[in-house]
Parts: sequence; structure tokens; C-alpha cells
Amino acid sequence: MSGIGAVEFVFLLLLFFIVVFGVFARKVGTPYPIIMVIGGLLLSFFPAIPDIKLEPDLIFLVVLPPLLYSSAWQTSWRDFRYNIVSISFLAIGLVAFTVVGVALAAPKVFPGFDWRLGLVLGAIVAPTDAIAATSIARRIGLPGRIVDILEGESLVNDATGLLALEFATGILVEQRYPTVAGGLLTLLWLTAGGIAIGLIIAWIVARFERRIDDGPIEVALSILVPYVAYLAAQAAHASGVLAVVSCGLYLSRCSARLFSPTVRLGTWAVWDSLTFILNGLVFVLIGLQFPAVRASIHEYGRGTIFAYGGIFSALLILLRLVWVYPGARLSYIIRTRVRNFKESPPGVRHIFVVGWTGMRGVVSLAAALALPTVLADGSPFPHRDMIVVLTFCVIFATLVLQGLTLPPLIRSLGLAGNAGPDCEELEARRIVTQAAVSHLEGAKARDTKKSAEIYDDLANHYRHRLTSLNADASAKEISDHELHLSLSLEALRVERETAIRLRNEGRINDTVLRRIERELDLNESRLVNTEE
Repeated sequence: MSGIGAVEFVFLLLLFFIVVFGVFARKVGTPYPIIMVIGGLLLSFFPAIPDIKLEPDLIFLVVLPPLLYSSAWQTSWRDFRYNIVSISFLAIGLVAFTVVGVALAAPKVFPGFDWRLGLVLGAIVAPTDAIAATSIARRIGLPGRIVDILEGESLVNDATGLLALEFATGILVEQRYPTVAGGLLTLLWLTAGGIAIGLIIAWIVARFERRIDDGPIEVALSILVPYVAYLAAQAAHASGVLAVVSCGLYLSRCSARLFSPTVRLGTWAVWDSLTFILNGLVFVLIGLQFPAVRASIHEYGRGTIFAYGGIFSALLILLRLVWVYPGARLSYIIRTRVRNFKESPPGVRHIFVVGWTGMRGVVSLAAALALPTVLADGSPFPHRDMIVVLTFCVIFATLVLQGLTLPPLIRSLGLAGNAGPDCEELEARRIVTQAAVSHLEGAKARDTKKSAEIYDDLANHYRHRLTSLNADASAKEISDHELHLSLSLEALRVERETAIRLRNEGRINDTVLRRIERELDLNESRLVNTEE
């Protein structure tokens, strides 16, 4: 099998494994990134599985932009801005601390390494992948502030890590030592240029979105946007990562007025599936790289590799834990004394959890695989294979081992459990529902046709919703509301079964059934969300 047929077979095979591992992860209640990495690792030992290589361009040009865009789209700008100091200490300060720490430690731990190789290795493993950590945190009810910080860190630190890698490889490959002024100017352009390009593209897209209301076109445009932002920034030698993030944050902020309800529902459905497939693809591919990674080193025994990998993973975990405590304290001082925020000092347990969630992912492995094979003088890149192996070991140790220990750790620290009702959301629901009731009452008074029964019916519907949202509602009122929801859901079920029966009897066609089903599905979704 060759050519297009081989590519199709590999893609279908990967998609099949993604589905199987995703179902298994749901059954066992474990975040799917962990299951998929382990599953890919186990699959790599089967001779019948084709040799599937992870191409760095596939990650940086195909997978990374939409995943960053999706994460930025789901990030709250208000919370991101509030936590920007903590995020900066992790995404910038911790990356620099990690790079320097590894550069100093590598020559003492790994034979043949000097500080320049240490810089390269540190820059590769500095960025974290918070997908597994945040999925665990949300599932077991970790405080939202920690989740917001972890997500914000993962959005920004890819850019700083890749910048550090560019400097480190320049020093090693071309003997190019950047000056302080030159480094700061490069950092400034990468940051400001990337953000500016992302915002410009977002502004153009927003202007275009206001003129159309077509679901398929807008979904296709939403998939195109992150690639345009990323490639435009890369062409300008700015940060493609920050361009995608800033573009996603801006459009997410505007989306409430850009999209119609139907388009919004369709877009969310497509992006949920797309991000699951792309995330599943990269995590399965990580596991499948083990044979190639292991075969790249012949002079070291398995025990030696495990020892080096264990020592290096422990070093990275220690560096993160050492940084987060003073970093959290400094962040608190800046927020309270400079930005004048009123908040209590961060707890030791909360800081430790942030320190324990430094999981590495596919960006680190792709960066390691993208290293040049030769230096500027034509000599081989020193210890390139060992760098790839160490990166793989760190990914496995931090993603799988730390990921599996995170739930019991959070429970033992007393940070797990049901987070309870979201007071901010409850208050917002109460306000918007009361606004609807007030509007209907005013419209009823102004209506000259005296269609009082229509206004009363709609107003009673909103009053039922308001009853369930009022904290001081009586038990009877709440019980009546629950009965109303239960009967409404049961009535929708009867409507759906009747429509299916009409289709089966040939009295309506499938097109009519789908139209009725869509309306029923939207109504049921609204009722279920209200009940929750």
C-alpha cells in the first residue's frame, strides 16, 4: 500500500483508535489524554501497526493553530486579564527559570552535554500542556481560579518557549550569541507584532461576519481564521501563537453579537468534535513514537535511559515547585499593592497543585523532532537523539504519572468536591429572566389589541424559571417548578416518538422529521440547561 491509499489507511486507523480510547477513557473515568498516550504506547509494540512518524510541521502548521484558537475562544477575557500577573510569572518567568535551570544542571547529569545543549533541552521542555490537568481539575471540582491560571499559562508559554528555543539553537548551530538589546527587541516584536496581527485579522473577520448569516460558511470561516492568523504572523516573523490567541480572545468576546443562535449551536458542535479529534490525534501519536525514539539510541541501555529520564523529569518537577511559591507571593503583592485588588493570600495547597500540574505535551516533542541534524559547519548536531529521548520521557512522566496522581492528590489536600452553585451565573440568570418578565409586562400594557392571554402565557413561563432561581423560593414553588420541567420533558419525548411514528408510517418524509427533531432538540436542550 502506498501513496494516497496508505495515508487514508493511517488516518482511518488513527481515527478508530481515537474513538476506542475515548470511549474507554469515559468508561474508566480517566481524562482521555492519559488513556490515549498509554494506548498509543501499547499499540507501538504490535508488529502489525504501521510505523507512523510524528512530523513537526503537522503539529506546528496543522494541529497547533486550531487547538490554540479553540482554547482562546473558551477563555474568559475578564478572568484572563485578572490573572495576567500570575499567568505571566508562569508563562514567561517560569519558562526562563526552567531554561536556565536545565542549562546549569544538564552538564552535571548527562555525559557530553554542555550549557548550550542544556539551553536547547530546557527550551524544548519549558512549555506545558494543560489539557489533561484542566480536564481533571474541572471534573473533580478544583477551584476555578486555578483552572483559569493553568489554561492561561498554556495559551502563552508556547510562544515564550519557542522563542527561547530559537535563541538556544542559534547559539549552538550558528554560534550566534544574541545581545540583551537584540533579544529584548526580538521579544518585543514577537509579542507586540503577534498580538497586533491577530487583532487586525480578528477585526476584519468581525466586519465580514456582520454581513453574513450562513451556518456552513461561518463554520468554515472559523476553521480558516486560526491558520490565517498563524501563517500571517509567521510570515512577519512575529509569534504565530500569540496571533492565534489574541484573535480567538477578540472574536470570542464579540461572538455574542456576531453569530445567530443557529450558527452558534452549529459552530460549537463542529469545534467540539474537531478539538477532540485533533487532541486525540496528537496524544495517540505521542505514544506511537516510542519505538522510533528508543531505536534512535543504541549506545545506552534501557536502564540508563530510564534513569536519565527519571532524573530529568524529577528535575523539571522540582524547578516548577521551587518557582511557583515565590512567584505566587510576588503575584499577590503586585495585584494587591499595584493593581489594588482586594483578595486573600494564595493558600499553600493551591500553590502546590499549580506546581504539580506542569505536564508536557506534543509541542515539546515536535520541537525536539524539529531540531536540525547538522550544525552550520556540517558536523552532526550533538546528542540530538538523547534530547528526543529525554523529551519523550518527560512527556510520559509528567503527563501520565503526574496526571494519574493528580486526582488523589487534590482529594488528599481537601480541594476536591462539588463546587456548588455558581453564584455569579445564578445572579445573572435571575437578572435576565426578571428583565424578560418586566419587558412582557410593559409590552402588555402598551398593546392596543388586548392580547392579554399571550402575554400572560409567556410571562408565566418566565416566572416559573424565576421561581427556581430565587434563593428564598418556598419548597412548594420549587417542587411545582420541577414538576413543570419533568412534564415538559415528557411531552417532548411524546412529540419525538409521534414524529418518528409518522415517518415510519410514510405520512411524512425524513426531511420533515429532521426539521421537527431539530426544534424538539433545541427545546429539550434549553429545558435541561435550565434544570441544571
